[in-house]
Amino acid sequence: MGFKDFVRSRSLKVKDSKRTKAAELTLRESIYPIALVTVLFFLWGFSYGLLDTLNKHFQNTLNITKARSAGLQGAYFGAYPLASLGHANWILRHYGYRATFMWGLFLYGVGAFIAIPCIKAHSFGGFCAAIAIVGSGLGSLETAANPYITVCGPPKYSEIRINISQAFNGIGTVIAPVLGSYVFFAFSDEKAIQNVQWVYVAIGIFVFLLALAFFLSRIPEITDADMAFQANETHANADDKPFWKQYRLFHAAAAQFCYTGAQVAIASYFINYVRDTQSWSTDSSAARFLSGAQGAFAFGRFFGSFVMNYVRPRWVFLAFLTSCIVFIAPATTQDGWTGMSLLYVVLFFESICFPTIVALGMRGLGRHTKRGSGWIVAGVSGGAVVPPLTGVAADAHGTGKAMVVPLVFFIGALTYAVAVNFVPAYRNTADAFSTTDLGMGGHVDEETGVSEKIADEKLGDVEHVGNDLPAYSEQPRAISS
Repeated sequence: MGFKDFVRSRSLKVKDSKRTKAAELTLRESIYPIALVTVLFFLWGFSYGLLDTLNKHFQNTLNITKARSAGLQGAYFGAYPLASLGHANWILRHYGYRATFMWGLFLYGVGAFIAIPCIKAHSFGGFCAAIAIVGSGLGSLETAANPYITVCGPPKYSEIRINISQAFNGIGTVIAPVLGSYVFFAFSDEKAIQNVQWVYVAIGIFVFLLALAFFLSRIPEITDADMAFQANETHANADDKPFWKQYRLFHAAAAQFCYTGAQVAIASYFINYVRDTQSWSTDSSAARFLSGAQGAFAFGRFFGSFVMNYVRPRWVFLAFLTSCIVFIAPATTQDGWTGMSLLYVVLFFESICFPTIVALGMRGLGRHTKRGSGWIVAGVSGGAVVPPLTGVAADAHGTGKAMVVPLVFFIGALTYAVAVNFVPAYRNTADAFSTTDLGMGGHVDEETGVSEKIADEKLGDVEHVGNDLPAYSEQPRAISS
């Protein structure tokens, strides 16, 4: 293969009007692309966990208030809609998933390298700008990765797939605070700043190598034609409506805004909460407690994925989000071990909410899938709004009472969980995907509409029956005179 042929075989542009059968992938066929994309989930989990630790670190080293330190979250999550509704969504619709993955990794790497001189200069504003570029890269990755995981494989397992992949996101959020407790808080401020620089050097190098891996890899592209076929085969038929009448999608995006804002606010001020309610604690020990809470979060995703094998995902979602509200409410008034233990339980139940909103909100979008994914990912911008509000409340009334702010936003997200379980227009579309056998029996033949595997089995049955029949003699029978 010549160089031109090699480059042509790695083309990043895909025709959306062409069916590729990628929406009919079997479990075996989907393993490699899902594994590769799952690495991205770990990456932004690590980045997000690092941000929560840096929040407290910069309060110490730069002498800034809790409300101002939330500028990190504002820059990071505020960049998401710029990507998911802007540049990343344009690349996704005009080129494809692989191009969007590479673009997101490029921005992530650029942001990581720009962060280094800003850290050296002790410039909080400059670091926030670098984090905004990182957030734009991660927003690009989420715009493509979340819908890719939900549609790459049999539709009936979409919630399970995305929760398992997102569990590696949770593992990243566990590792980052542990790293922070030893690298940021266990040294002098000047040494800790140097350590932060090396962390971002390593991140930048790794993501550029990963972008190269995506360029060299052959992963299936999923087109609008594939998604329209999937919606038709599952009889969801929701994509018959114009995009602006996809009300379930916009409700899911609003729920994602409320939920993500609450989740980010709790994680961002977890270390402050422990310091305010545990008089003996230090920043280093509080960071390790945050790592433990994120461990509960990661475990919850694996546990939730297991439960979804036996219980409809929409019911699991409703139960988990309701539990978040039940346990965050008393955490606003409790001190000591009780309050922190309640936050551990809240993070456990937060686990499956984000990915399940993505999976349920995208069901039945068909040809609108790529555009719709941008709206749901844009809901992540709630992480830029709720933490500053929580920070203002914490500066005025203490971190414990400030947890009322995420409580209110959890209640806002609950409206979608209730709708998807009790409103027929929501519930029927969700259940249509849960019961389909698409992708379970091989690819569907375009002319007959029958699964190739099923057709082969039926042909085998016919041959088997034919072999059981008595042999027919071709010899002419003698005619008696």
